[in-house]
Amino acid sequence: MRAVIQRVKEARVDVDGECIAHIGRGLVVLLGIASQDTEADAEYLSTKIVGLRIFPDEAGRFAYSVQEVQGAILVVSQFTLYGDCRKGRRPSFTDAAGAEKALPLYETFVAQLKRHHIPVATGRFQAVMAVSLVNDGPVTLIVESPHKSRE
Repeated sequence: MRAVIQRVKEARVDVDGECIAHIGRGLVVLLGIASQDTEADAEYLSTKIVGLRIFPDEAGRFAYSVQEVQGAILVVSQFTLYGDCRKGRRPSFTDAAGAEKALPLYETFVAQLKRHHIPVATGRFQAVMAVSLVNDGPVTLIVESPHKSRE
């Protein structure tokens, strides 16, 4: 699994002109799921994200997690994170999991986040969404789960 994480002051998701999710201070997580990902990847990545110390203390140093600042998380499914642009001009998405595999893992990831007692909002799986956010910092990180093939 691959996640692009942005620290935000607020964020929202609109589908067909209707706001379906909104958070205040917290994190936007764009989540990509690869064909070889498992529930263990969802558990690893959710725990990693909840514990990331990327909110500032009084001196401006990264000191607090989203949980410690009582923030929220907005999760948006983003299969294009597994787009391979090395050949040609059109991305290949062969490494991205198909919907039949990705949806249950997406739901597992969201459930794992909620186990940490953090408010979690989500986009709509496979929908065309308008994601709006106000970056805080800006702070943007890429976090991946370890894969057996990389060990």
